[in-house]
Amino acid sequence: MLIFLIGMMGSGKTTLGRQLAKRLGYAFVDLDEYLEKRVERSIAEVFEQEGQERFRELEREALEAVVLDYNDAVISTGGGAPCFFDNIEYINRHGKSCFLDVPVEEISRRLRASDLQVRPLLAGKSEEEINSFLVKTLSLRKQFYQQASIQLQGPAISVEQLQHLLNNN
Repeated sequence: MLIFLIGMMGSGKTTLGRQLAKRLGYAFVDLDEYLEKRVERSIAEVFEQEGQERFRELEREALEAVVLDYNDAVISTGGGAPCFFDNIEYINRHGKSCFLDVPVEEISRRLRASDLQVRPLLAGKSEEEINSFLVKTLSLRKQFYQQASIQLQGPAISVEQLQHLLNNN
C-alpha cells in the first residue's frame, strides 16, 4: 500500500513519514529528495533556473515515478504537490492520503527554527512575512488537502495517532 502524507511545509510529513515507514516495514520516500535525485539539482536550483511552473511539472513526473517504483511505501509529498494538476486525485487513486493539519503558529515556529534557505518559497522572508505567506498559502491549499482520505489535526501529531487512523480507515 502507498501512504501519502500531505500538508504544509513544516507540518511534520518527513519526520512522521520516516517513523511510520519504520513501524510498518515500508520504504520511505521524500518526494522532494526523490525529485532532486532525478533532476540532479536541488529544488532551489530548479526554482531559480526554471521557475515554479517547471518545478511543478517535474514534481508531477516524480509522483508518477514513485507510484510505479514502489508497492509499499510512505511518501512525504512537498507542501504544494497535491495542489497542482490533478495530483490530489492521482494520489487518492493510488494510495491513502493523510492530511497533517498543523496550526499555522506551530508551523511558523518550526520553520523559523530550521534552515529557511532550503525552502525557496521562504528564503529571505522576515517572521511577519513567513506568517503572512503561511496563512495565505494554507487558505489556497486547504481545499486540496481536505480531499485526503484521512485528516489529523493538532500541533503535535504522533505516529501512533497516524497509524491508528490508517488501521481504521
